[in-house]
Amino acid sequence: MDGSAAQFGGMKHTNDNMMKIGIDIGRVIIGPVVNGREDTSFLGKRLEDALHTPPAEGAIEGVAELVERSRGQAWLISKCGPGVQAKTRAWLQHQAFWRRTGMPREHLRFCLKRPDKALHARQLGLTAMIDDRVDVLQHLDGIVGQRLLFGEQSRPAPGWAITVADWAAVRAWAAAA
Repeated sequence: MDGSAAQFGGMKHTNDNMMKIGIDIGRVIIGPVVNGREDTSFLGKRLEDALHTPPAEGAIEGVAELVERSRGQAWLISKCGPGVQAKTRAWLQHQAFWRRTGMPREHLRFCLKRPDKALHARQLGLTAMIDDRVDVLQHLDGIVGQRLLFGEQSRPAPGWAITVADWAAVRAWAAAA
């Protein structure tokens, strides 16, 4: 394993050990914390306005790369209520997310409670998960081997977390894995 893979706690993925990755949406693909400012405008906006919320810098290209590297074994897994679920589906459609990333529409999963992301992770056999919340990643202990903590954080990351500040760092992690 080269130095960059070790830096990211990476492991090489062979055909027997295919990368299967889950990706959060809020504060990862839409509205990440930037320079200490949290962008929650997507949540409070009318649908018409929310559709024009831009994706995080490099998110579309980063997800497309993960879809390719995992041979299609990438899923969006988001915790939100029915109203935000509808907005999210509309946003993904408006952004031509499925076409631009190559991810199948069927690879979108929602849950109503953060701990329930672990149920999806177990069902899908995820080997990696990208999320902006430590508490979500803690629930994946013993289920997902590589837990990537995305974005700016107000506290130091736990030792088990692979920290990725932005989509450039996610892409570097994927290249090293």
